[in-house]
Amino acid sequence: MVAVTRELPTTGYALEVDGRLKTEFETKEGAWTGAEELKKRFPMLRVKVYDAETKTTEEFQLP
Repeated sequence: MVAVTRELPTTGYALEVDGRLKTEFETKEGAWTGAEELKKRFPMLRVKVYDAETKTTEEFQLP
């Protein structure tokens, strides 16, 4: 079995869910909104937002 490796985006933002890149967004607000919706539906997931410009990730936590 061969695993598919998804490359980090070079622009914008992406959601990392349980260590795997999933959805890409053009804006930070869009990425945070997507992370919030996902976390509300599935609170057990570990969701991070990846910033392609700074090449950093930030974990999303519900308040």
